[in-house]
Amino acid sequence: MSVIETTIDLIRHGEPEGGQRIRGTLNDPLSENGWRQMWQAIGAQRPWSRIVSSPMLRCQAFAERLADSMGLTPQIQPDFREIGFGAWEGLSTRELLQQDPSALQRYWQNPLDHAPLGAEPVDDFRARVFSAWEDLLPQVRGEHVLLVCHGGVIRAILSAVLGMPRERLWCFDVPYANLSRIVCRELPDGACLQQLKFHQSALPQDA
Repeated sequence: MSVIETTIDLIRHGEPEGGQRIRGTLNDPLSENGWRQMWQAIGAQRPWSRIVSSPMLRCQAFAERLADSMGLTPQIQPDFREIGFGAWEGLSTRELLQQDPSALQRYWQNPLDHAPLGAEPVDDFRARVFSAWEDLLPQVRGEHVLLVCHGGVIRAILSAVLGMPRERLWCFDVPYANLSRIVCRELPDGACLQQLKFHQSALPQDA
């Protein structure tokens, strides 16, 4: 019996206009530098049969342009949008630290108990992202897919795949235009073994 493999590459959007800020639900487009970061990350390769994207401008615009260059139509999935950061949205890290020097440290260490006012609860965020992920897998069975999304979304997916505690959501870095790859191997009983293959800033040349 042959093993069916599904490969999903996750790419975070590049730098948005306005530079490094806490955005969440803010819908800023990519900056010129952000576009460069995205094209440099994928290089000349186009191994994907399907492109899926968050509906946020900083993701969808790139997904549409890349898909058009490949003769594809991107699949927009609203539940792959970024977590909402409530009162922190629009602030730079420096501005937030000026307001409360320990706010970020408390949130990174325990986002369940130290989320900003009005933020989307981490458990709700993880549930909607992983539900969208589980819905996507059977749709793309046997394909090689690109998912254009956000740092928080990538963290939610990888932490679930790796079995990390939910309070450790923010314990690893996801830079702009970072690429991660997950391979799902279908087992004889129908279950899917999900494995992280890499987590780095550019597509390997043998991809």
